[in-house]
Amino acid sequence: MSALLKLKVLEEYLQDLVGFKRPKIQYEQYETPSHIAAVALHTIQVRFEALENRLVLDAGCGPGVLALGASLLGANLVTALDIDEDAIKIIMENIDDTETTNVEVIQTDFLNCNTYRWKNYFDTVLMNPPFGTKNNLGMDMKFLQMGLELSCDSVYSLHKSSTRSHIQKKVKEWNVRGEVIAELRYDLPATYKFHKQASRDIAVDLWRLKHPHT
Repeated sequence: MSALLKLKVLEEYLQDLVGFKRPKIQYEQYETPSHIAAVALHTIQVRFEALENRLVLDAGCGPGVLALGASLLGANLVTALDIDEDAIKIIMENIDDTETTNVEVIQTDFLNCNTYRWKNYFDTVLMNPPFGTKNNLGMDMKFLQMGLELSCDSVYSLHKSSTRSHIQKKVKEWNVRGEVIAELRYDLPATYKFHKQASRDIAVDLWRLKHPHT
């Protein structure tokens, strides 16, 4: 089954979305590049048909590039969660600008116990979680675990390739199935004052995690 949109068209659509105005280091706010997001979403739909007519969650949605891309690829309903009030304002601006009607936005801490009310509710969970550096050590694994709790099928998540062996160990520990379905290059622009280089090229894996019974 082919995706609803060609990859190039999807990427052009995502390029027009508004990004972070003042990213916050405490949340490790980095924009998911439109190319990375488009390739990831296109792969998820074409290979696994995991977006069209599905209930989708974008965990830690930021400006909403994954949520809006999933909407464009035919998701039945997308729920976008973020802890940051300013991020919520930006995704709402993007929703209004694109006249999207099937994305609901909720401001909440994804890792809060209240999130368990959606246990096994979503078909597909999407995320580009904090990489777990600086003050957020282990945050990427906490996001993955919560994603598995809320999904009744699959979680798709972006992680630095340097953490691949660590995630492989966690997959075995959690007794779930996991595989890298795409290897990407993340051109990370200088975002915070401590960044010395204009940009950094980071190898990124797109992971697919599934419960063993699905």
